[in-house]
Amino acid sequence: MTAETADHTRAAGGTRWRAGEHILWRYRANGSDALHICRPMTVVRDTPDLLAVWMAPGTACVKPELADGTPVHREPLATRYTKPRRTVRSRWFGTGVLKLARTGEPWSVWLFWERGWRFKNWYVNLEEPLRRWAGGVDSEDHFLDIAVYPDRTWEWRDEDEFDQAQRAGLMDAAQAERVRAAGRRAVEAIRAWRSPFGDGWEDWRPDPAWRIPRLPRDWDREPVRIG
Repeated sequence: MTAETADHTRAAGGTRWRAGEHILWRYRANGSDALHICRPMTVVRDTPDLLAVWMAPGTACVKPELADGTPVHREPLATRYTKPRRTVRSRWFGTGVLKLARTGEPWSVWLFWERGWRFKNWYVNLEEPLRRWAGGVDSEDHFLDIAVYPDRTWEWRDEDEFDQAQRAGLMDAAQAERVRAAGRRAVEAIRAWRSPFGDGWEDWRPDPAWRIPRLPRDWDREPVRIG
Protein backbone atom coordinates (compact mmCIF):
# COMPACT_ATOMS: atom_id res chain seq x y z
CA MET A 1 0.00 0.00 0.00
CA THR A 2 1.41 3.39 -0.96
CA ALA A 3 1.51 6.33 1.43
CA GLU A 4 -1.19 8.10 -0.59
CA THR A 5 -3.43 5.00 -0.57
CA ALA A 6 -2.90 4.68 3.16
CA ASP A 7 -3.92 8.34 3.54
CA HIS A 8 -7.16 7.71 1.66
CA THR A 9 -7.81 4.65 3.81
CA ARG A 10 -7.31 6.68 6.98
CA ALA A 11 -9.55 9.45 5.64
CA ALA A 12 -12.29 6.93 4.93
CA GLY A 13 -11.90 5.24 8.29
CA GLY A 14 -12.17 8.28 10.53
CA THR A 15 -10.15 11.12 12.00
CA ARG A 16 -8.81 9.59 15.23
CA TRP A 17 -5.53 7.76 15.57
CA ARG A 18 -4.88 4.88 17.93
CA ALA A 19 -2.13 4.85 20.56
CA GLY A 20 1.06 3.57 18.98
CA GLU A 21 0.25 4.74 15.45
CA HIS A 22 2.78 6.90 13.63
CA ILE A 23 1.97 10.33 12.20
CA LEU A 24 3.89 13.35 10.91
CA TRP A 25 4.00 16.69 12.74
CA ARG A 26 4.91 19.29 10.12
CA TYR A 27 5.45 23.06 9.93
CA ARG A 28 5.16 25.33 6.93
CA ALA A 29 7.70 28.08 6.37
CA ASN A 30 6.27 31.42 7.46
CA GLY A 31 4.53 33.24 4.65
CA SER A 32 4.75 30.20 2.40
CA ASP A 33 2.95 26.94 1.66
CA ALA A 34 6.30 25.11 1.57
CA LEU A 35 6.93 22.63 4.37
CA HIS A 36 10.30 22.97 6.08
CA ILE A 37 9.99 20.94 9.31
CA CYS A 38 8.78 17.37 9.65
CA ARG A 39 8.92 15.17 12.75
CA PRO A 40 7.62 11.59 12.80
CA MET A 41 5.70 11.01 16.04
CA THR A 42 4.01 8.17 17.89
CA VAL A 43 0.42 8.79 18.99
CA VAL A 44 -0.09 8.64 22.76
CA ARG A 45 -3.71 9.78 22.91
CA ASP A 46 -6.13 11.21 20.37
CA THR A 47 -9.52 12.43 21.59
CA PRO A 48 -11.89 15.19 20.45
CA ASP A 49 -10.19 17.49 22.98
CA LEU A 50 -6.52 16.53 22.91
CA LEU A 51 -3.81 15.11 20.67
CA ALA A 52 -0.76 13.80 22.55
CA VAL A 53 2.23 12.50 20.60
CA TRP A 54 5.76 11.33 21.44
CA MET A 55 8.98 12.04 19.55
CA ALA A 56 11.55 9.45 20.54
CA PRO A 57 15.27 10.16 20.85
CA GLY A 58 17.09 9.48 17.59
CA THR A 59 14.05 10.13 15.39
CA ALA A 60 14.96 11.06 11.80
CA CYS A 61 13.49 14.51 11.05
CA VAL A 62 13.58 17.30 8.48
CA LYS A 63 14.71 20.78 9.49
CA PRO A 64 15.76 24.00 7.72
CA GLU A 65 19.28 25.33 7.49
CA LEU A 66 20.81 28.16 5.50
CA ALA A 67 21.73 27.37 1.92
CA ASP A 68 25.44 27.54 2.81
CA GLY A 69 24.98 24.89 5.51
CA THR A 70 24.90 27.24 8.50
CA PRO A 71 22.51 26.08 11.25
CA VAL A 72 19.64 28.56 11.57
CA HIS A 73 20.27 29.27 15.25
CA ARG A 74 23.91 30.21 14.53
CA GLU A 75 23.08 32.83 11.92
CA PRO A 76 23.04 36.40 13.29
CA LEU A 77 19.51 37.53 14.02
CA ALA A 78 19.64 40.41 11.52
CA THR A 79 19.97 38.00 8.56
CA ARG A 80 18.44 34.84 10.00
CA TYR A 81 15.15 35.25 8.13
CA THR A 82 16.41 36.80 4.90
CA LYS A 83 19.13 34.45 3.67
CA PRO A 84 18.18 31.52 1.38
CA ARG A 85 17.42 28.22 3.10
CA ARG A 86 17.16 24.55 2.29
CA THR A 87 15.76 21.52 4.11
CA VAL A 88 18.02 18.75 5.40
CA ARG A 89 17.52 15.47 7.19
CA SER A 90 18.81 15.12 10.72
CA ARG A 91 18.16 13.17 13.93
CA TRP A 92 16.53 14.51 17.06
CA PHE A 93 19.25 14.82 19.66
CA GLY A 94 18.97 14.43 23.42
CA THR A 95 15.91 13.09 25.20
CA GLY A 96 12.49 12.73 23.60
CA VAL A 97 9.66 15.26 23.57
CA LEU A 98 5.99 14.80 24.47
CA LYS A 99 3.75 17.22 22.55
CA LEU A 100 0.22 18.08 23.69
CA ALA A 101 -2.21 20.02 21.50
CA ARG A 102 -5.71 20.90 22.62
CA THR A 103 -8.20 21.17 19.78
CA GLY A 104 -8.40 24.64 18.26
CA GLU A 105 -5.80 26.28 20.53
CA PRO A 106 -3.15 28.44 18.84
CA TRP A 107 -0.33 26.74 20.74
CA SER A 108 0.96 23.32 21.72
CA VAL A 109 2.64 22.36 24.98
CA TRP A 110 5.86 20.35 24.87
CA LEU A 111 7.36 18.45 27.80
CA PHE A 112 11.13 18.01 28.17
CA TRP A 113 13.10 15.73 30.47
CA GLU A 114 16.73 15.47 31.47
CA ARG A 115 18.45 12.11 31.22
CA GLY A 116 17.08 9.63 33.72
CA TRP A 117 13.57 11.05 33.27
CA ARG A 118 14.12 14.03 35.54
CA PHE A 119 11.44 16.47 34.43
CA LYS A 120 12.88 19.73 33.08
CA ASN A 121 10.06 22.01 31.88
CA TRP A 122 6.99 22.62 29.76
CA TYR A 123 7.34 24.72 26.62
CA VAL A 124 4.40 26.57 25.12
CA ASN A 125 4.96 26.82 21.36
CA LEU A 126 2.73 29.54 19.90
CA GLU A 127 1.56 28.43 16.46
CA GLU A 128 -1.46 28.09 14.20
CA PRO A 129 -4.06 25.60 15.47
CA LEU A 130 -3.14 22.19 14.08
CA ARG A 131 -4.68 21.22 10.75
CA ARG A 132 -5.31 17.49 10.70
CA TRP A 133 -4.81 15.41 7.58
CA ALA A 134 -4.74 11.70 6.93
CA GLY A 135 -1.04 11.29 7.72
CA GLY A 136 -0.61 13.78 10.56
CA VAL A 137 -0.93 17.46 11.45
CA ASP A 138 0.36 20.72 9.93
CA SER A 139 0.92 24.13 11.47
CA GLU A 140 2.97 27.31 11.20
CA ASP A 141 5.26 28.43 13.99
CA HIS A 142 4.74 31.94 15.37
CA PHE A 143 8.26 32.45 16.82
CA LEU A 144 7.16 33.53 20.30
CA ASP A 145 7.22 30.92 23.08
CA ILE A 146 6.82 30.51 26.83
CA ALA A 147 8.92 28.30 29.14
CA VAL A 148 7.15 26.94 32.22
CA TYR A 149 9.08 25.38 35.11
CA PRO A 150 8.18 22.79 37.75
CA ASP A 151 7.84 25.50 40.42
CA ARG A 152 5.13 27.08 38.21
CA THR A 153 7.23 30.09 37.27
CA TRP A 154 7.30 31.04 33.60
CA GLU A 155 9.05 33.37 31.16
CA TRP A 156 8.66 34.57 27.60
CA ARG A 157 11.15 33.04 25.16
CA ASP A 158 12.41 34.10 21.72
CA GLU A 159 10.99 37.61 21.89
CA ASP A 160 13.97 38.79 19.84
CA GLU A 161 13.12 36.33 17.06
CA PHE A 162 9.47 37.38 17.21
CA ASP A 163 10.45 41.03 16.74
CA GLN A 164 12.93 40.23 13.97
CA ALA A 165 10.36 38.17 12.07
CA GLN A 166 8.16 41.26 11.95
CA ARG A 167 11.02 43.43 10.72
CA ALA A 168 11.77 40.82 8.04
CA GLY A 169 8.17 40.95 6.81
CA LEU A 170 7.22 37.44 7.89
CA MET A 171 4.44 38.72 10.13
CA ASP A 172 2.42 41.92 9.90
CA ALA A 173 1.27 44.00 12.85
CA ALA A 174 -2.22 42.49 12.94
CA GLN A 175 -0.92 38.93 13.04
CA ALA A 176 1.69 39.86 15.64
CA GLU A 177 -1.04 41.22 17.89
CA ARG A 178 -3.05 38.01 17.47
CA VAL A 179 0.00 36.02 18.50
CA ARG A 180 0.56 38.25 21.52
CA ALA A 181 -3.10 37.83 22.48
CA ALA A 182 -2.76 34.06 22.20
CA GLY A 183 0.31 34.24 24.42
CA ARG A 184 -1.61 36.20 27.03
CA ARG A 185 -4.33 33.54 27.03
CA ALA A 186 -1.69 30.87 27.45
CA VAL A 187 -0.25 32.78 30.41
CA GLU A 188 -3.72 32.86 31.98
CA ALA A 189 -3.87 29.08 31.66
CA ILE A 190 -0.44 28.77 33.26
CA ARG A 191 -1.32 31.04 36.18
CA ALA A 192 -4.54 29.10 36.80
CA TRP A 193 -2.61 25.83 36.29
CA ARG A 194 -5.23 24.60 33.89
CA SER A 195 -4.89 21.61 31.60
CA PRO A 196 -2.45 20.30 30.56
CA PHE A 197 -0.14 21.66 33.25
CA GLY A 198 -1.97 20.10 36.18
CA ASP A 199 -2.73 16.79 34.47
CA GLY A 200 0.37 14.85 35.58
CA TRP A 201 1.88 14.39 32.13
CA GLU A 202 5.36 14.89 33.58
CA ASP A 203 5.03 11.39 35.08
CA TRP A 204 4.08 9.82 31.74
CA ARG A 205 6.45 7.31 30.12
CA PRO A 206 6.42 5.83 26.59
CA ASP A 207 5.58 2.20 25.95
CA PRO A 208 8.97 0.42 25.71
CA ALA A 209 7.58 -1.72 22.88
CA TRP A 210 7.11 1.31 20.62
CA ARG A 211 9.51 1.48 17.71
CA ILE A 212 10.92 4.74 16.38
CA PRO A 213 8.83 6.00 13.43
CA ARG A 214 10.48 6.19 10.03
CA LEU A 215 10.74 9.40 8.04
CA PRO A 216 9.02 8.67 4.70
CA ARG A 217 10.56 9.78 1.43
CA ASP A 218 7.36 11.70 0.62
CA TRP A 219 7.30 13.53 3.96
CA ASP A 220 6.29 16.75 2.18
CA ARG A 221 3.42 15.27 0.19
CA GLU A 222 0.19 17.16 -0.34
CA PRO A 223 -2.11 16.23 2.55
CA VAL A 224 -5.36 14.35 2.16
CA ARG A 225 -7.64 16.47 4.35
CA ILE A 226 -9.88 14.81 6.91
CA GLY A 227 -11.05 17.76 8.96
